[in-house]
Amino acid sequence: MALAKVTPAELRAMKSRGERIASLTAYDYPLTKLLDEAGIPLLLVGDSLGMVVLGYPDTTHVTMDEMVHHVRAAARAKPRALLAADLPYHSYQSPDQALANAKRLVAAGAEAVKAEGGRAIIEQVRAIVNAGIPFLGHLGMLPQSVLEEGGYKIKGKRDAEREALLADARALEEAGAFGIVLELVTPPVAKEVSQAISIPTIGIGSGPDCDGQILVTPDLIGAFPWFTPKFVKPHIHTGEQIRATVTQWAKALSHPVS
Repeated sequence: MALAKVTPAELRAMKSRGERIASLTAYDYPLTKLLDEAGIPLLLVGDSLGMVVLGYPDTTHVTMDEMVHHVRAAARAKPRALLAADLPYHSYQSPDQALANAKRLVAAGAEAVKAEGGRAIIEQVRAIVNAGIPFLGHLGMLPQSVLEEGGYKIKGKRDAEREALLADARALEEAGAFGIVLELVTPPVAKEVSQAISIPTIGIGSGPDCDGQILVTPDLIGAFPWFTPKFVKPHIHTGEQIRATVTQWAKALSHPVS
């Protein structure tokens, strides 16, 4: 019997049952299909594709057209997992723009959308949720703000940051978000946020006490060997294996066995 499709309600229920939520990024048909077959309940077509697929220096270069292209590819896998997608940089500066671009991602096959920020984008969140589109929040270190902040910085170290994170998380919950990614938040604050709201938190570099964890899949499997975040330990080194396999194959062509 086929397992039921994962929904935002099921992810919330997983938190209520104390079940950890595993989440990974996916950017194309085969990767989405493989991760779905492994039983991952939440897949994100992340704008991290800018670095690990398209070769950009950061996520601020990713366009809506590029996100739509990759969402379409991932959606063709027809995953059981809930398939979410990032709204890219400067694609949700007003409620109308946010809703229009969220609808584009849904038309391409996304079943939920994610955007960075809390109270600063709350009207955009409400517009998306009121249109019936599931919304996933993102707090803490915001990759789309890397240029303004001058790098990737851990959040929650100061009392003001802690209070802002709690207020933003509660605002997102009230606006109808079904979950929140917490990126590079100090573990004690990530734990506090997770306990303060009823919707699941999905941590990345934020310690062990979130309701789930998400990683950029190439980081987990060592498929982008030129850079690995400090908080990730690759479980396999596929990049090195590909390089070695191709080298061996090319040498065999150059020196055929007689």
